[in-house]
Amino acid sequence: MFDRPLDLAAARILVTNDDGIDAPGIKVLARLARALTRDVWVVAPEQEQSGAGHSLTLSRPLRIRKLGPRRFAVDGTPTDCVLLAIKTILRGHPPDLVLSGINAGANLGEDVTYSGTVAAAMEATLLDVPAIALSQHYENRRAIPWRTAEAHAPAVIRRLTSRRWPRNTLINVNFPAVAADGVKGVVAARQGRRKIGDGVIERADPRGRPYYWIGPLRDEAPDAPGTDLNAVTEGKVSLSPIYLDLTNGPALAELKKVFP
Repeated sequence: MFDRPLDLAAARILVTNDDGIDAPGIKVLARLARALTRDVWVVAPEQEQSGAGHSLTLSRPLRIRKLGPRRFAVDGTPTDCVLLAIKTILRGHPPDLVLSGINAGANLGEDVTYSGTVAAAMEATLLDVPAIALSQHYENRRAIPWRTAEAHAPAVIRRLTSRRWPRNTLINVNFPAVAADGVKGVVAARQGRRKIGDGVIERADPRGRPYYWIGPLRDEAPDAPGTDLNAVTEGKVSLSPIYLDLTNGPALAELKKVFP
């Protein structure tokens, strides 16, 4: 964390994602990061890792491939990338800020528990580096409005880093699926509720053996006021502080009465 505003012009920024080192979103994010500071490092997965969550690779060794000045690919998860970037690639001079994304698709509601984009920001937060996860919602995958995120992210990042950063907290940012000039504002919102994968699709392979796809069906409540879902549905940029201490305080207090 930092206890005073961050001087972005003098900051070291680490850029990562879960869509892979060659994804369009990370190219947008690296470009806007370089407009904020000259000291930008990109460390991302070799391949797409969407849905990887906060997983570490423990059963095999990892390899780092240098692709160019301050640009590296890791054959692992987004969490692996942040850990190796801070502990190995940038050993002795860690980043002042981690930016994860820009994800192709929103990370709203319970998405934060599955998302590799958010997980990368979680890992940075656990390593005491402030982090922001950024995602771009879309209606048509062939026409993702990257310009919306690119136009509004710099101001969001500047405003977030102009304040004291809370410990154990990352910021989850989602841009709506509208044109850049159609954004209706930026709002702080709580995490909403929706569940991915409610539908499981069963099929058979050519030999008659069954296989399964976890479906994209979701139970959404975009009209719930004050949520990230509601904000993005209304064409607004949502900012949600995600706290890494998952302890339920009231439940803990009740348990202590039973187990003093």
